[in-house]
Amino acid sequence: MEQWIEHLIGGLPSVVLFLIIAVMLYTLSKGADWLVDEAVTLSTRWGLGKAVIGATIVSIGTTTPEAAVSVLSAIQGEPGLALGNAVGSIICDTGLILGLASLIAPLSFNRQLASRLSNVQVSAGILMVLACFPWSSPAKVFSQGGTLHQYIGIIFVVLLGLYVWQSIRWAGSITSTSEHDTETELQGSSTFITLLKLVGSIAIVVIAAQILIPTVKTLAIRFNVPEEIIAATLVAFGTSLPELVTAITAVRRGHGELAVGNIIGADILNVLFVAGVSAAATPAGLQASGKFFQFLFPAMVFILIVFRIGIFVSGSQLKRPFGVVLVGTYILVTILSYIFSVDMH
Repeated sequence: MEQWIEHLIGGLPSVVLFLIIAVMLYTLSKGADWLVDEAVTLSTRWGLGKAVIGATIVSIGTTTPEAAVSVLSAIQGEPGLALGNAVGSIICDTGLILGLASLIAPLSFNRQLASRLSNVQVSAGILMVLACFPWSSPAKVFSQGGTLHQYIGIIFVVLLGLYVWQSIRWAGSITSTSEHDTETELQGSSTFITLLKLVGSIAIVVIAAQILIPTVKTLAIRFNVPEEIIAATLVAFGTSLPELVTAITAVRRGHGELAVGNIIGADILNVLFVAGVSAAATPAGLQASGKFFQFLFPAMVFILIVFRIGIFVSGSQLKRPFGVVLVGTYILVTILSYIFSVDMH
């Protein structure tokens, strides 16, 4: 889709591109507002808590484009790109997005539910590393890497269904503590209509992001911004833009629980959904080069463990000092990725 949009807008004057960017930024903002409103309303109706709605429905919606891009990359013979997209998104979501969100305002959450979801998050990351590990020739792990086999991808997809089911079960025994729940009391529309509105608002956010990034990229090329800078910022940033906009909007409107749930869910889905479906769709599976084991996998597991420790020590809020830790960890990982010359997306 990105190439098609780039082709479509390539001949437009720069002033029109600036106008498109302004319209898409506004659309992203409004779409995120509607997304948060409908997600909060749905959590009130179903009594599941905002963290679970964020970790399931919202996360599935915002990671579907990444899954689509990764599956196409794998089918077209670029399985490393598919796996790199999943791993890079986890690093960006957990470090940069959650860190920025908690810098804007402390993120309130249900500690019991967040701990359970975070355990699944860390376990999913470690499971992906173990699944890719070349157990038959461990000495070659840093030189030749390993493979996420097709049958493992199918297992991941089954685990995805179990994760959604278990999240809803956990939520059934936990009451959401947010004082904002009563604000969204049902305004006449049915649950089905609310769900449709939520899906529609997710689609608006995702499509606006898909149009915005190629437009900014085209302008950057016109203004002679180096390709390396574009790749390291816009491309890496672009796939995580829906999660970023959703998280920041949720925090600004006092729904930190939704932001935390969305990011934890997005990380889990990057393993089980993005990498899982991509591997399941290709008979050869996804190749994890030696660079994944040298740097990307350790960086991913490290940032997930930092976040897990944060959940453990933070009580019922992720506060600003921990936001500094998360963003600092992301910056450190990004700097090291340049030193190791690894493409994180």
